[in-house]
Amino acid sequence: MAEIRNYTMNFGPQHPAAHGVLRLVLEMDGETVVRADPHIGLLHRATEKLAESKPFSQSIGYMDRLDYVSMMCNEHAYVRAIEQLLGVEAPVRAQYIRTMFDELTRFSNHLMWIGSSALDLGAMTVFLYAFREREMVMDMYEAVSGARLHASYYRPGGVYRDLPDSMPLYQESRWTKGRALKRKNEWREGSLLDFIEAFTRDVPARIDEYETLLTDNRIWKQRTVNIGIVSPQRAMQLGFSGPMLRGSGIEWDLRKKQPYACYDKVEFDIPVGVNGDCYDRYLIRVEEMRQSARIILQCVTWLRANPGAVMLKNFKVVPPSREEMKDDMEALIHHFKLFTEGYCVPPGETYAAVEAPKGEFGCYLVSDGANKPFRVHLRAPGFAHLSALNEMAKGHMLADTVAIIGSLDLVFGEVDR
Repeated sequence: MAEIRNYTMNFGPQHPAAHGVLRLVLEMDGETVVRADPHIGLLHRATEKLAESKPFSQSIGYMDRLDYVSMMCNEHAYVRAIEQLLGVEAPVRAQYIRTMFDELTRFSNHLMWIGSSALDLGAMTVFLYAFREREMVMDMYEAVSGARLHASYYRPGGVYRDLPDSMPLYQESRWTKGRALKRKNEWREGSLLDFIEAFTRDVPARIDEYETLLTDNRIWKQRTVNIGIVSPQRAMQLGFSGPMLRGSGIEWDLRKKQPYACYDKVEFDIPVGVNGDCYDRYLIRVEEMRQSARIILQCVTWLRANPGAVMLKNFKVVPPSREEMKDDMEALIHHFKLFTEGYCVPPGETYAAVEAPKGEFGCYLVSDGANKPFRVHLRAPGFAHLSALNEMAKGHMLADTVAIIGSLDLVFGEVDR
């Protein structure tokens, strides 16, 4: 009689649910996963080493390319670390702008997650719905930074520039004209703040649409309920953070527990799960989108009422404006020195963490007094979550592995670094 043995198979990196850069070696007993061994490093770009070879401010662009769905949150951690070493603090208006854009980034990240996770499990419509709203968040990115993804908008001492007074309008084309064109430009007639406010007030109805498609959908529930359960104690032992930790029932959020920027000045709730399964993690992210809308509206109200500086007036750290640079010789020299040599940061070490959409994203920075970091180490939430995949997938079916990977919300730019 033939011996029945487990067999080993590759899941990815070419698998649609493996993001093109995750290789899982699965030991299978029929359709059941006995062991899952994640292989990473296929997207390794030596970001930390590159950051150690350049002046501090020249590495902000690298942060955008780590978790390339949560760009400004990554920048925030790195910029906060530099500010802590320099002993400077951004103006209050800049802090509110950072808070607002952190939440817009969280919203954009969760839209990408809900669309791609649903697509992994065979639900295509919600993917198209989610990108409808995400496109508008990208328009906001473009309005303040000129880039739709890699913004480099946060700078040590504040933000690159204040919010613009106007939004670009759609132009008439063969496909968009007349009443359709007017409808598309309706929110764009005023300033960026007007656009953000109109978008945020409209968002709860859009989230209701995603929930109509998924929350009570019996196929979605069959694929996610009681899949990949992690107990509260085990979630803490595994180093979970963000929606993964809150989905397991631990009420931990850096925005509340260790407030930064202006999170201590705005009101919001922390959603917490009960079962610690894929479905709970979905519900957490949906509720986080609603809470982000609350925070954004509070920031819009404050920013309308309080004009002011968005950058420190410290030319040893912050470049002068273009107008000053063209009129004043000393400003020109400061500009030249800042963009060629950068600035020297006092010796010391610091750790700055933010509540990124995927969990705690931290930057450990060591300075030896030079104009570039001595050491940079980044704490990526996805790395800790991926390391728990074997434990979460064991005993589940192969198809459930896809749901578990989806619920981890992995982006390999930050996992591989």
